[in-house]
Amino acid sequence: MAEDRLSGQGLFLRARVIVVGNEKGGAGKSTVCTHLAVALLHEGAKVAVVDLDIRQQSTGHFFANRLTWSAAQGAELPHPIMLSVNDESALEEALSADVHFVVIDTPGADTPLSRAAHRAADLVVTPMNDSFVDFDMLGVVDPVSLTVVRASLYAEAVWEAKKHAATVRRESIDWIVLRNRLSSSEPRNRRRVDERIAALAKRVGFRPVAGLRDRVIYRELFPFGVTVSDLSSKVRPAPVSLAHVAARQELRILMQDMDLLAEPATP
Repeated sequence: MAEDRLSGQGLFLRARVIVVGNEKGGAGKSTVCTHLAVALLHEGAKVAVVDLDIRQQSTGHFFANRLTWSAAQGAELPHPIMLSVNDESALEEALSADVHFVVIDTPGADTPLSRAAHRAADLVVTPMNDSFVDFDMLGVVDPVSLTVVRASLYAEAVWEAKKHAATVRRESIDWIVLRNRLSSSEPRNRRRVDERIAALAKRVGFRPVAGLRDRVIYRELFPFGVTVSDLSSKVRPAPVSLAHVAARQELRILMQDMDLLAEPATP
């Protein structure tokens, strides 16, 4: 993984750009962004993080908390390079950082910077909750038949970014839609959403992947700037249980599905 992005002279090749995007708030963008960045750090990668959500700054706050907590506790945690970006010129400079990965958290709105980030992406990760409320961010359904009528404005924007990458950069963008907060208590609704996602995936070109369940641990560790990847006998801001072990394995499976692991996740 990390080693594959090194040249024979030990210099970094162009960083792989991961954009976490969704124009709807509350879908878990910052949770996914922070967990991906920290998991990559633990894989031995050099990671830069950009938080384009200027108002919310959840990802920026998370990594600021991480620095403060680890210093106070004397905990040895890996840290990313935090890059401040306010315009497209600064974004272009950030994308040329001497790192393996640049992970970008985008705002829940259509902005010029967000569109520029999507155009530069190698991987776009779109978290969505398991409901038609969030599906509306990807596609519009007929209210009678529930068939997919058309792609949403966000899906069209990602499609335009994919076309730009293919024609200008001569590269492809891998687009993954994460099904976050999956619930087993509403099988009929889940089946309906499954069918519409499968239909839309073929039309606009994304891969649906199971994301992160709605676990307390993801929220519980946020104030410390810690993720399940960090937990050990020396890093334990909250009591560790079997649920935390399951969360860590869930994250590793997600990393494997995204082709971001140096070694496959154990079943």
